[in-house]
Amino acid sequence: MTTFRTAMTNPGKEHGLERAIGVRGLAATAFNVTVGGGIFVLPAVVAATIGPSAPIAYIVVAAAMGLIVLCFAQAGSRVDLTGGPYAYVEIALGKYVGFLAGTLLWLVGTTATAAVGSALVGSIAVFWPPLAEPVPRALILAVVFALFGALNVRGTRQSTRFLEMITVVKLLPLILFIILGAMLAHGPRPDVFGSLNPAKLGRSVIVLIFAFAGIEFALVPGGEVKDPARTVPRALFMAMSAITVLYVAIQYVAQMILGNQLALAQAAPLTEAARAVAGSGGAVFIGVCASISMFGYVSGMMLTAPRALYAFGRDGILPPVFARVHQRYDTPAVAIVAQCVMTFIVAVTGGFAELAILSNIAVLVLYLFCCIAAWELRRKNVHAGGTPFKIPGGPLVPVLAVAVIVWILSNATVKEFSVVGGVLVVASVLYLLARGRTRVPDVT
Repeated sequence: MTTFRTAMTNPGKEHGLERAIGVRGLAATAFNVTVGGGIFVLPAVVAATIGPSAPIAYIVVAAAMGLIVLCFAQAGSRVDLTGGPYAYVEIALGKYVGFLAGTLLWLVGTTATAAVGSALVGSIAVFWPPLAEPVPRALILAVVFALFGALNVRGTRQSTRFLEMITVVKLLPLILFIILGAMLAHGPRPDVFGSLNPAKLGRSVIVLIFAFAGIEFALVPGGEVKDPARTVPRALFMAMSAITVLYVAIQYVAQMILGNQLALAQAAPLTEAARAVAGSGGAVFIGVCASISMFGYVSGMMLTAPRALYAFGRDGILPPVFARVHQRYDTPAVAIVAQCVMTFIVAVTGGFAELAILSNIAVLVLYLFCCIAAWELRRKNVHAGGTPFKIPGGPLVPVLAVAVIVWILSNATVKEFSVVGGVLVVASVLYLLARGRTRVPDVT
């Protein structure tokens, strides 16, 4: 007896998937896949780029992301298919453009998860250096990805409950850092406005956008979200508000503690800040916090990233086996296992390092596709049931979002654009080959 059923055996659910993700679970997922290991490193990077005015850069990025999230909320309330941004773009702009968006989504998700997984092992190895050796490192990564693979195969409901728990576990220590750091810091308050350099703001924004990037991956399991017209907007705004307040507070407190020295602590700025106010015990505390945060990030990404492979299998781009659903657990088990294996290989080989620049521009191009798709979905009056979320300001918000993305991209280099262009050319060739094999018509 087979343990899988194919896509259309249960038309009451998309491919037999269970709609188990509510507002709290989706918000926790969005928080986890956004707040990863980056916040433990970025304060120094941004301080080196723009100085004491770094909190302003966070607010600018949050405003830009607010426009983008509004577009995500509108699209997510109108399209309830698994694939998230891939599905939005495909329905609005056609199968080819949707495939390019899905390729970018999967590529960024895989490399980011591998990078944070590797950083997780590194943070653990701080307490026991032999774990950084190749064999122990590979074994730890294998255990981590096997653990999350098994958890996700066994059910979306259990995975989201775990994410809700890990969100609380990693949020409380960061709040404690903010409170104790503000109380114990002896340095002067940063001159946030006096040192603002508009010329450096653009480059700091293109760096910081990735402190907020990742929220789109929370939308990939769209076919498993309950009442998406209500759940998606509420969850996204809950997560975005919490993330913005958290980031600005962490940056400000770190600057209060270390002052100009923050820009020099490139490896572990928050660890150094904690050491300055609480000694070695504070440094250990932040090290544990970093490990927990990265652990939560990987758990969230391993819930969402496999659904992109599932969606490709569902739509005939990949072999249909990727769209198989586990008969007992109602999860895309083949896609989950495949994603775990591929992410493990990337993390072990370390080949993802050279894709950092690609991830930079790929995320922004993906956002550009999604904002245009949100406008088109509204124009076509596409909806999945229920009353779709209406953006305040109507079509003006997607236009503003596109303008902001173009401004951020203007700070990128020709080399960065050429790398992304090369990847999209390769993806286009693969799409044409798959289309010729499957003869799947374009979505219009």
